[in-house]
Amino acid sequence: MVRVAVFDLDGTLADTGADLIAAANVALGAPLLDPLRDRATAFAGGRAMLRAGLGPGREDEVERLYPVLLDAYAQALAVETRLYDGAEAALDRLEAEGWRLAICTNKPEGLARSLLDALGVLGRFPVLLGADTLAWKKPDPRHLLEAVTRSGGTRARAALVGDTVTDREAARAAFVPCVLVGFGPGEVASLEAEAVIGHFDELPAVLERLVPGA
Repeated sequence: MVRVAVFDLDGTLADTGADLIAAANVALGAPLLDPLRDRATAFAGGRAMLRAGLGPGREDEVERLYPVLLDAYAQALAVETRLYDGAEAALDRLEAEGWRLAICTNKPEGLARSLLDALGVLGRFPVLLGADTLAWKKPDPRHLLEAVTRSGGTRARAALVGDTVTDREAARAAFVPCVLVGFGPGEVASLEAEAVIGHFDELPAVLERLVPGA
């Protein structure tokens, strides 16, 4: 039976923080966010970065600047962004073992496609669902389960690889095992995932344990 490995993108496959922060600072009109200090905020989404820069009670301004941030990011989304060490080798091994690979991200689909293309791995993911692909997004489990279905799989033969509580909640609600990366921006030890990896070299064996081959 088909096995499906669904990946989050930002903070999971690729370290996108610096380019996200740069785009937020363009929208804010000043370097209010720091790539190191605000790295975790970057992976919480564009609006979260704008709120961090503007301060509380500025939701109208957040909404006004959000399209500016997206445009700035689209123009420079792979300046500093790189795949995490070992990611491509892990994808090679999973493909060789028959896994189908998919992306389920809360990044807008168009930006996700552009980024994966710039990183040279778009063709590895026949199924890619972004924040605006469907009427819902993570942590709604339907976002994840649709990625599995479009890949030709079932929840019983799928796993999600992510890096945040959003991924953990989506997987839990979908009754799909979750592997969290420990090298991303957030603290994951307390999220009680089925597994946490410290390097992509560990991923194929972990997925084999969680979803054994026939």
